[in-house]
Amino acid sequence: MVDNHTAVAKPSGEVHTTEDRSAALAVLAFPVVILGGAVLAWLSPDSFTPLKPYIMPGLMLIMFSMGLTITLPDLRTVASRPIPIVLGVVCQFVVMPLSAVLVAKMLGLSTELTIGLILLGSVPGGTASNVIAYLAKGDVALSVAMTSVSTLVSPIVTPMIMLLLAGQSTAVDATGMIWALFKTVLIPVVAGLVIRIMASRAVDKVLPMLPWLSIVIIGVVLATVVAGAAAKLATVGLVVVVGVGIQNFIGFIAGYWSARLSKQREAACRTTAIEVATQNSALASGMATQFFTPEAALPGAIATILANITGAIYAAIVRRHGE
Repeated sequence: MVDNHTAVAKPSGEVHTTEDRSAALAVLAFPVVILGGAVLAWLSPDSFTPLKPYIMPGLMLIMFSMGLTITLPDLRTVASRPIPIVLGVVCQFVVMPLSAVLVAKMLGLSTELTIGLILLGSVPGGTASNVIAYLAKGDVALSVAMTSVSTLVSPIVTPMIMLLLAGQSTAVDATGMIWALFKTVLIPVVAGLVIRIMASRAVDKVLPMLPWLSIVIIGVVLATVVAGAAAKLATVGLVVVVGVGIQNFIGFIAGYWSARLSKQREAACRTTAIEVATQNSALASGMATQFFTPEAALPGAIATILANITGAIYAAIVRRHGE
């Protein structure tokens, strides 16, 4: 997804700024742009494979952009509404990786694809969820807080989940993953947050450009993954699409009903559904490329396109039913 954290709406649900409109347009245009990049990589893989060394630096830039968009009110939301935030984050890190194991067994996926699907379920929330939450008339402030918390805890939680669920079938360098996630996720996010606090007016001027920067970087990541596994994609592409789609659907159902059963408001239920179902797929692909195999990066690559489409469809359906 467009992994750029943007608070796209005020609590009233209105779009007020150029940043808001830019983020919404970026998310709606994202699947088309990224799909075009994937097709180019499929047709000419040799043009994109040299870009592999730039995947992780690109992801660091995205996470730095996310830090730039976190505000002090976002942090206050975490402090004032801990229960729904903890519910969403826990549900995300429990439901999505366990559903990956279930789906992989059900479809008979290879070890590499199983690892990739588990990794997709173990990374933090994708930050385009903030825009999807706005489009679905959800609770945008809650979405921002959930995304921020899941991202900040991921350097510890993601490697531990991978060690627990994938460690029996493959070697998992948990220590290496922790350090990589600290460098790729935590440090850039914190650096962006500090700069936002110290120079908020200057940062406000560049905020409308950040979603489009994310599209470019994620397009490079996806194209590089497709290029590296082009031959394998031809034989396993359909089953990966099915697996990622089922996992995504489970996320929507589990997220919504976990919030509903805990008596959250409708807007919060929609938001939790979106947060649980929406993963940082570019990060999953990048981590899979660095620590596992090109084939393991395919679920993340597929999710980059598919999750945007399902998120837009979900938003279109639920917004018709009011708040």
